Amino acid sequence: MIKSFLQKNKWYIIASFFIPVIVMAIIYLTIGIYPGSDRSVMASDAFSQFSNFHASFRNALLGKQSFLYTWNASLGLNYLSLISYYLGGFFTPLVLFFPNQLMPDALYFLTLIKIGSAGLSFWFYASHTFKIPTIGHVTLSICYALMSFITAQSELIMWLDAYVYLPLIIWGIDRILQKGKPKLLFISYFMLFFTSFYLGFMIGIFSVLYFLVQLIKNWKNNKKRILPYFVTSFLAGGASMIIILPALLDLRSNGEELTQITSFKTEATSGFDFFIKNMIGVYDTTKYGSIPFIYIGLLPLAFCVFYFLIKEISLKDKLLYAVLIILLIGSFYFIPLNLFWHGMHAPNMFLFRYAFLLSFTVIMLAGFGWEKLNPINEKRLLFSFSFLGIAFALTYLFVYQTRDYLEPISLILTLAFLVVYFIIFFSFYSKRFTLKQLILFLLLFVTAEMTINTNSMLRGILDDWNYASRELYTKPYPAINQLIGQTKAENDTFYRLENLDPVSANDSFNYGYSGISMFSSIRNRHTSGYMNMLGFRSRGTSLNIRYPNNTLLMDSLAAVKYNLSKQPINKYGFRQEASSGDYQLYKNRNALPLGFLTDPAIHKVTQVENDNLANQTNLMNQLANTRETFFRFHPITITHLNNVTVKKQGTRTNFIEQEGNVAKDVSWEVTVPAHSQAYLSLFPTNFGELESSTATITVNGQQRESQISTNGQYYDLGFYDQPTKVEFTASFYGTKEISFQNPQVVTLDTDALQKSINNIQENGVEMKTGKRNAHAKVTASKDQTLITTIPYDGGWHAKIDGNKVPIHAFQNAFVSLEIPKGEHSIELTYLPQGFLPGLASFITCIVLFIGFDWYYEKRKKE
Repeated sequence: MIKSFLQKNKWYIIASFFIPVIVMAIIYLTIGIYPGSDRSVMASDAFSQFSNFHASFRNALLGKQSFLYTWNASLGLNYLSLISYYLGGFFTPLVLFFPNQLMPDALYFLTLIKIGSAGLSFWFYASHTFKIPTIGHVTLSICYALMSFITAQSELIMWLDAYVYLPLIIWGIDRILQKGKPKLLFISYFMLFFTSFYLGFMIGIFSVLYFLVQLIKNWKNNKKRILPYFVTSFLAGGASMIIILPALLDLRSNGEELTQITSFKTEATSGFDFFIKNMIGVYDTTKYGSIPFIYIGLLPLAFCVFYFLIKEISLKDKLLYAVLIILLIGSFYFIPLNLFWHGMHAPNMFLFRYAFLLSFTVIMLAGFGWEKLNPINEKRLLFSFSFLGIAFALTYLFVYQTRDYLEPISLILTLAFLVVYFIIFFSFYSKRFTLKQLILFLLLFVTAEMTINTNSMLRGILDDWNYASRELYTKPYPAINQLIGQTKAENDTFYRLENLDPVSANDSFNYGYSGISMFSSIRNRHTSGYMNMLGFRSRGTSLNIRYPNNTLLMDSLAAVKYNLSKQPINKYGFRQEASSGDYQLYKNRNALPLGFLTDPAIHKVTQVENDNLANQTNLMNQLANTRETFFRFHPITITHLNNVTVKKQGTRTNFIEQEGNVAKDVSWEVTVPAHSQAYLSLFPTNFGELESSTATITVNGQQRESQISTNGQYYDLGFYDQPTKVEFTASFYGTKEISFQNPQVVTLDTDALQKSINNIQENGVEMKTGKRNAHAKVTASKDQTLITTIPYDGGWHAKIDGNKVPIHAFQNAFVSLEIPKGEHSIELTYLPQGFLPGLASFITCIVLFIGFDWYYEKRKKE
């Protein structure tokens, strides 16, 4: 039966998948995106992040790391939690067919495959739901796969899976209501929740609302399906706990907080948004201040209006669906409802992430309306086209002066296609077209319409974010990979490495090394927050943590044994080891191991919020049992200004540009004492005014550029063994004015540093790490505390000499253990919190569903 169905409909199936794929591929091609091209399918901010994440998943598939934990992410991270948000999906394993260097090409194919699959899944739903001409199912599937929400946010590849499962879930609900068959719903729910718990929450809420609508529509027949529906839903949700439960526990335990409701109405929305965003080619932004992307085609929109106009559909049905639509639209305007759809956590850009549910509702009602079309009510369809034309025209007249993204061409194209559809249907009912000609014309013009809109969406991304250069990712790969390989060959115990000229903050995922920098929505906020106190910039919710612009002292404490750099570096204790391509490899002789024994008084060490140098000093002195003064401050003298006015106001210095879009150059000089590593200290007084400001520091002929808001405070000026007068220049670019606490030079006494490092190394604990474990041999002369730089997480378990012992959280950030006097074997093992209960739930719920399905089928037959 299935084989016959597929054989009969194979060309429609092929069209539903490949037409959206071809449309996207052609538009990408016009932008300059194709395998091996100069551009990536990912926009600039997402490009390296997703490429690196997918490269790390490939590493896991090849057995190079665990699926449960990774050492290659901001000191160490619950990898299963990261998979649940970024990498969950049955398409993701396809990255196995691409080497890490070509991961941008893998993302290109994954994007196209997922969008084509969305069209295909909607075709299966439509072909079993709507009694319309078969090519009409293809037409609607193209509209669904290329709706604005999908194409405008196509760079967020991890969400595309959810759009594949939504039509299958609604179809599954229909099947359980009409035929009492729960298999499709169980499988679809499980695939959704397993691959995308975030959008799964939104679709789950929507699907329950849809079920309630169907229940009320036909209470007499559908009430007997209440128990099967909820049993199937809960068992599917329970089966997906294998990945959802660890992710939720990780988010809860690592400082993720719900958003407080401080106002009632959303920021940029207005009463005309529905018609503005249903015009062809209207792209505002996917950053802040946007309105929802809800366009899904003019033909579905007209048929949706038609649904509410015809007499063949009962008033009760219309009211139920109207309530659903009003709820979705109302959520765009009212913050409590808007936050509810986002799980009470405000999104970081890409607003109204549930807007696709309105688009799906529109196209679903369009299908129901289309199947009721007949010669008697065809005038109401023509009225729908006319009504929309008038509504769009009036909307444009009212708002075009206040919406700079709403261009005349959008209105012209919208009205033109409405006229075309009007003529097509008018000609059909005037007997000038046959039914076959009608649906072929509709397929042709709908495809053209969706192509034009998709082109606008993808070019909107280009203007808004810019499609990054693929070469930025692929070109440095051989050189970096070779040097990383060398470090791995040299070491059999744990070490960290950082690239001073990275491709992105997430390079460690791609190349498989342990680092500090990371940008991710899944992160250990407690550890990153403490690292911020120690000078590694990780402000706010710690979406970012960055290595650059810190001190040698933190290089040692964080076990940073190697630096990669495109230019020579002048850091005390670092010596060049090798070079490859544009990169040189430097080795730090003072890198400390992953752990060190110290006095239990370490837990009382003073650490304060806004003094990272004091925190570094106090921590180092406690670990080394010293009382050194590591840092000294030195006044600096301005020697030259270019295109800048300097104004001092107490402890604050403002730098104001004289000519726009030209760098503000300030040159200083300072005398650096002997045996010192020097740093320029620049701490912004207002992070909100920084925007994308950069600082380029030039010293001794070497330049290095940093983004001020995301990197640290201390800009390296080099190591000086003799007293030296140093001249250096800071070039600021990106804003008209920028202000800092009065700039000064900080010097690190390298003699004091070396003395302390030597003391700590005597108590250092070299640790060997496995995929999700670490072990070491220690000898304690008395009862001591083992401090590690392993991020503390409830998933860590410890054994000393084979016996379980409790783990403590040093500064609520790092794993620490109490070590009794004597020689001991220590083993740390990681298992995500909730994984074993989630695994038990997975197995139990699948077994229960199999039993339930068998019993339910048996009862139906009886």
